Parts: sequence; C-alpha cells; structure tokens
Amino acid sequence: MAYESSYAKSLTMRESVRSSPPLSVSELQQLLVTGKSILNHADEVWPSLYIGDQDIASSRSELSRLRITHILNCAHSNWRGGADYYKGMGITYLGIEARDSPTFDMSVNFTPAADFIRQALSGGGRILVHCAVGVSRSATLVLAYLMIQEHMTLVDAIKTVKDRRGIIPNRGFLRQLTVLDTNLRYGRRI
Repeated sequence: MAYESSYAKSLTMRESVRSSPPLSVSELQQLLVTGKSILNHADEVWPSLYIGDQDIASSRSELSRLRITHILNCAHSNWRGGADYYKGMGITYLGIEARDSPTFDMSVNFTPAADFIRQALSGGGRILVHCAVGVSRSATLVLAYLMIQEHMTLVDAIKTVKDRRGIIPNRGFLRQLTVLDTNLRYGRRI
C-alpha cells in the first residue's frame, strides 16, 4: 500500500533528516505549495485518518459512508454542532476551540489531539479531523500526530499529507510545528 511505502521511506530518511537543520517557515511554505490541490471535502492522508472540512463533518450520510468512528473538530464552538449532532451514530467526538490565527497557541493541543487520534486508530477506528476548510487547523493537528505518534520529522509529515490533500497551515502554526520538530529531534519533553 502507498501509505506503507511512505512510512518505510520516512523511516529510512529519518536519521539523515534528523541530523540536518530544520527548515525555516518560508521553506516549509514553499514545500507546501508543491502538494495536491484541495478537491474533496475529505481526504484520507494516513490509513483510516482523514482531513476534511465542515461540510463533510455535517453530512451524516457521508460520515456513515466513510465509516467514521471518531471526529476531532478543530473549530469547535457552542453554536455549531458538537457531540450532540452525532448522537446515535456511534461516533466519539472531541472538540477543540481553535482560531485560525498566527497568534493562536495551537501547540497546547498537540499532545491531546495526537492521543485522541492514536486512540481512534489503535482501536481500529476511522477518524475525521476537521476545521472550517480543512487546510490549516486540522492539518496542523494531523501533522503533530504524525510527528508525535508516528515519529516523523515535520518535513516527512508534510510530504506524507500534502501528497494526499492540499494543506496550508498558517505561519504561526508552522512556527509551532517547527518548535515541536526541534523538541522531538533532541528528545525534549513536549
């Protein structure tokens, strides 16, 4: 499967990449523009892990078709949806109130989101991580998951995701992911 080949490639590249300096935010943005364009409301970016938008998250029929068992909403608000919307569907829900702003501290959500995604996938579930458009907040938390739980570098995580979905984390989120990458490279607690 293509995912397994990406994972194997990331394992072999990891040591050489870990010894090289991290990319700057501008270099990361250049890397991101070479990926796939956004064409779908949701795309599978890792086995059973989808990034999507609000439209897919509000379509009970599409969620059933994709057999989604978990939803991580990175644009949670009290006035829009929430866990009650999915009652009776067998979906486990986690909502994070995050603004798509370069000044918003998304890093406080990296570990809880990565743990939630890992829990879903390790239990045989299928998870949708979404925000409004599915390119910045949700992508940021999926990248953090791949770094924390799948032991990828930031560059490897971006390459894995961008080949399957167009993503554009804002500059502030990219800075925070760079700090995470540095901390993981040098074994610092996150």
